Amino acid sequence: MKYVLVSGGVISGVGKGIIASSTGLLLKTTGLTVTSIKIDPYINIDAGTMAPTEHGEVYVTDDGGEMDLDLGNYERYLLTTLTRDHNITTGKIYDQVIRNERIGHYLGKTVQVVPHVTNAIQDWIERVAKIPVDESRAEPDVCIIELGGTVGDIESAPFIHAISQLQRRAGKGNFVQIHVSYVPMIPPGPGGEQKTKPTQRAISDVRSAGLNPDLIACRCDQPLEEGTIQKIANMCSMDQKQVVAVHNVTTTYHVPMLLEKQNLIGNLTDLLNLQSIPRPADRMEQGVRMWKDWVDLARSQDHVHDTVSIALVGKYTSLKDAYISVSKALEHASMYCHKKVEIIWVDSGHLEDEAFENSPAEFHKAWHAVCTADGVLVCGGFGTRGSAGKMKAITWARTKKKPFLGVCLGMQLAVIEYAKNVAGIEDPGSEELHPGAKNHAIVFMPEVDKEKLGGTMRLGKHPCVFQEGTEWSKLRALYGPSVSQIGERHRHRYEVNPAMIGDLEKAGLTFVGKDTKGERMEIIEIRDHPWFVGVQFHPEYLSRVLDPSRAFLGFFAAAAGCLDEVTKAINKGQRSIDRSN
Repeated sequence: MKYVLVSGGVISGVGKGIIASSTGLLLKTTGLTVTSIKIDPYINIDAGTMAPTEHGEVYVTDDGGEMDLDLGNYERYLLTTLTRDHNITTGKIYDQVIRNERIGHYLGKTVQVVPHVTNAIQDWIERVAKIPVDESRAEPDVCIIELGGTVGDIESAPFIHAISQLQRRAGKGNFVQIHVSYVPMIPPGPGGEQKTKPTQRAISDVRSAGLNPDLIACRCDQPLEEGTIQKIANMCSMDQKQVVAVHNVTTTYHVPMLLEKQNLIGNLTDLLNLQSIPRPADRMEQGVRMWKDWVDLARSQDHVHDTVSIALVGKYTSLKDAYISVSKALEHASMYCHKKVEIIWVDSGHLEDEAFENSPAEFHKAWHAVCTADGVLVCGGFGTRGSAGKMKAITWARTKKKPFLGVCLGMQLAVIEYAKNVAGIEDPGSEELHPGAKNHAIVFMPEVDKEKLGGTMRLGKHPCVFQEGTEWSKLRALYGPSVSQIGERHRHRYEVNPAMIGDLEKAGLTFVGKDTKGERMEIIEIRDHPWFVGVQFHPEYLSRVLDPSRAFLGFFAAAAGCLDEVTKAINKGQRSIDRSN
């Protein structure tokens, strides 16, 4: 097994995840099988109970793992399927060590951070690195490990020690470290000077911690000057070819191309002796095609000027990472359609009547965004805050025939809105949001634990069956006439009340997709509408650059006015619509 560690210094949040994902993509284009592991030093078992406005989106895997959002980057870039074990936290490691101690696994010895915790970390990495991640079911050739946070954080110390030991375990020529460091411009903007001292300090810190980086990835606003590269190399005792510049680009999809231009693959091949790994001819061909498709799509965006605006209505818009998979799914759809997407972030609370009293300017700004956007997207979430604003946006999209997509809670609120304003059901509501309502259109799932929050929702990939008589469905048409069942990832505690289905369908709300038993509602759609679709699942989790989510693609295409064209193209297996149209 070959390992590539991506660590960070100076400050966090400078793009380690994108650099790790881009490195994995480049390795995969050479025919190698690549897997990824994210280490998060926080004590939580997983990200499931963490606030989206603090930590960002909770990403869900097929097996129901609630993960750090960087796992989404890995899957999107590498077209892989990861598991809950590909995200390591301090909580998971200590939980395992304590359980082992309770059953006498350590034979009465005093359990310590070194060697017991550090050995548990190494064992976990080695075990998970061997898990197959694609259709070949073969053991991966390379494992990309991203260490969250920055070297020097107190909670990272056991992981740093464990990885330094893993380097010796792996042996010479099987381990490479890329250290990501920020190179600031002082003062910012033209005329500023690129400062190398933070990077020098970061390399000194990581070496004192027991690791010796092989490559430095320098994050910077502008391309690194030759003198800056030379100074970093000299002061860090490295060759200039070991200093890689990752400056700001128009989209993150250009980062792999930026790294490829600087011969990252050549450097890794030499350091890891990658030429010795046998690669089947079909995997080599797939890699070449994958890279060509990636470059074509990324470059095509530089020449696109037609913009489609989407009002993203949510309650966590203060931190855009809370909806990172949603925004990426919209980007994937726009790339397929050869359009640009303009996401207008709308705090759903600003659409409510109370907002007019407290902040008229925010109220009018929010409603202007919704009313002028080409499409309205209502995202998921928990709690009552902002839910009334979401329902108002749904009413507007339905009555004004504006393309609409509701995801998870967005779908549930669309059901309540329809029950109230079209079906004429008295006082419909949700057990979560409106406990005192006379008729609950949305109810608590009976098998879910009401008391315990962590890991107790309906999680992971579950099947959805298209119902008879729904061949007219615009969403279903994007899967092709032969597809009767799909699999999508879920994360929810509440569902549509089965007792209310009959009344809603009589009023014109069609439940296009249900679970295999026909009891759990998965997809709603209105027939006489350009695009009014709600999904209980989270289609954004399975959207990929080269294979966009059908729900997001259909929604975006409807907003862009090219839904028929896109439906024909995708059923022909085309990577994108014809650019000449």
